[in-house]
Amino acid sequence: MANYFRKNVASIDGYVPGEQPQDGNFIKLNTNENPYPPSPRVLSALRKAADRSLRLYPEPLSDSLRSLAAAVYGLSPRNVLVGNGSDELLSILMRCFVGAHDRVVYPEPTYTLYDTLIAIQEGVKVALPYLPDFSLPEALFSQRAALTFVCNPNSPSGTLLSLKVIERLARTVSGVLVVDEAYIDFSEGEAASVIPLLKSDSNLVVLRSFSKSFSLAGMRIGLAFASEEIITGMIKVKDSYNVNRLSQVAAAEALRDLPWMRRNVGRIQSSRKKLTGGLTKLGFQVYPSQANFVLARKQGQSLRGLYEELKQRRILVRYFDQSGLEDCLRITVGAPAEVKMLLQRMAAIVSWKGADV
Repeated sequence: MANYFRKNVASIDGYVPGEQPQDGNFIKLNTNENPYPPSPRVLSALRKAADRSLRLYPEPLSDSLRSLAAAVYGLSPRNVLVGNGSDELLSILMRCFVGAHDRVVYPEPTYTLYDTLIAIQEGVKVALPYLPDFSLPEALFSQRAALTFVCNPNSPSGTLLSLKVIERLARTVSGVLVVDEAYIDFSEGEAASVIPLLKSDSNLVVLRSFSKSFSLAGMRIGLAFASEEIITGMIKVKDSYNVNRLSQVAAAEALRDLPWMRRNVGRIQSSRKKLTGGLTKLGFQVYPSQANFVLARKQGQSLRGLYEELKQRRILVRYFDQSGLEDCLRITVGAPAEVKMLLQRMAAIVSWKGADV
């Protein structure tokens, strides 16, 4: 069958998401899902919307949700596009701006879906290594590319770049800069979102997701914020009815109950501190995360064995079998009981195996 495919499609491996076991007896800390449920208002709205109207197509541009999101984030509806998850928005951006031999630049390690989307478009991947503290390499600012991606906070490190750094990058790159803010709601301190830069930087696109902070990973909803010109172009490329009726309802109701989301974010931030402290006591280097996960490192040691031992004990974390991450595990911040159980089982494994895990 491979002979029927375009050569570049036949040759790629495709993106591999985290495990989704059918057996529910796992503590699942591998795909950065929120341990807390969505707002009760969301569930109530979904029950009401699951009626005979499902025979009708949804709003093509999700106009109701688009207008509400614009009001929440201080923009015009013309600056907003709703997607079937932020992954669809990434695909739309790639199809809008990248053709064969066009360059796409980003720092790595980061979200590996970027690689797959570039290969599908026959673009040229230019991945520049982050510095050891996950700050941007200076060479990134001098690259000429159709698209530049920055995941902020970054996955898998959880580290956050400052607004000043992103502003400098937006004003330096020659093409479109996409800042993927899927985890930004979990950041602490001063406002970290780069959405305010949209007023001055016309080449900037900011992506948001309802999967993480809003606990709606199963509904697949994302938002793109950009200039009217960019949004208009993206609309040409998107599917005609790309977001279903129920997802539009769920996202809108979630935005109407921001206090619920913020309360859960606060709980996750508290658990993140405990998880970081516990891992540090076990001898791991833990990067300063502003996301709902942490990256734990044992310098120079493969952590595949630790990942497998945890899986045997019914705990899933994320191990990346790629250069530069072999000595790391990415661990989602779970509920307090899940964090406690993880640390207990990790301590038992480390004690049993000694320093070499």
